[in-house]
Amino acid sequence: MIYEIKNKFRKLSHSNKIWKSAYSVANQIKIRLLSEMSDEKFAKLKYKENTGETLNIKDPKTYNEKLWWLKINNRDPLLTICSDKYKVRDYVKDCGLDNILIRTYGIYDSADEIDFREFPEKVIIKCTHGSGTNIIYDKNNKNFETEKFKKKFNVALKQNYYYQSREWNYKNIQSKLIAEEVLEDKGNKSLIDYRFLCFDGKVQLVLVDIDTMAPDGTHAPNAKRNIYDSNFNLIDMKIGRENFDGNLVRKPQNFETMVEYAEILSKPFPHCRVDLYNIEGQIYFGEITFYPGGSTQKITPKEWDIRLGSWIDINSEKILKN
Repeated sequence: MIYEIKNKFRKLSHSNKIWKSAYSVANQIKIRLLSEMSDEKFAKLKYKENTGETLNIKDPKTYNEKLWWLKINNRDPLLTICSDKYKVRDYVKDCGLDNILIRTYGIYDSADEIDFREFPEKVIIKCTHGSGTNIIYDKNNKNFETEKFKKKFNVALKQNYYYQSREWNYKNIQSKLIAEEVLEDKGNKSLIDYRFLCFDGKVQLVLVDIDTMAPDGTHAPNAKRNIYDSNFNLIDMKIGRENFDGNLVRKPQNFETMVEYAEILSKPFPHCRVDLYNIEGQIYFGEITFYPGGSTQKITPKEWDIRLGSWIDINSEKILKN
């Protein structure tokens, strides 16, 4: 019942700003009310609420169950560094891949510190301590509301994203704002996201997402996704999103190099998702994600959920427990 109600509420939030605001407020109230709940109890409630299924933490088998197990048990400090959108840049440099870093224009403790006059024509501004709080500042956009931006992002800086989905890696990040270059691919109507699912440092699957960003830099609710193997062969499956016409995206230039970079960056971890971009063969780093979709994305057919789960070794020496 809760699953059906939330699904309807979420879909309504995609339809207009009033429902979106109501959904956001309700979500924040829920987070505060559940903030004292143990991680394990929260995990079971969150999973049931988002999937309608019962979470098995004691003997996890599926991909999402293994991810929740890692959420509760893996306390590797490197997770925090690599989840921080600012500090992860040093990790990428340490891996010898500074050539794929997107140009930055500033790092700020408060939205009030930003001097928009110092920016080029267009930048994207993000929170370093969470997911989804982004906006594009365009000097040609006369409708950009500076004061509204400051209010929204200063509020976001005070929030601890850990309580949203109990992703421990976000809990101790020092919140900041980062301004980066806006990547644009003239060959496509929107930037294509290449998301490499890595298990023990090896790419097993590639999630290719299209239409993920709205014109203002926020997340687009109707993004689509195809799944490919490590050789870029299309697989008949879904993870969290609907498929798109496979003819829309071809194997990118330097794809093998992208796989190589993803495996270098993922090497210390039992599992992570490495997000990269590719514009006419030039590779750019996006981010490293440890618990995609909050660990509640539906995977079909079901046997793929089991197969992905089998690729995560919860007895790995890479897991650092409390």
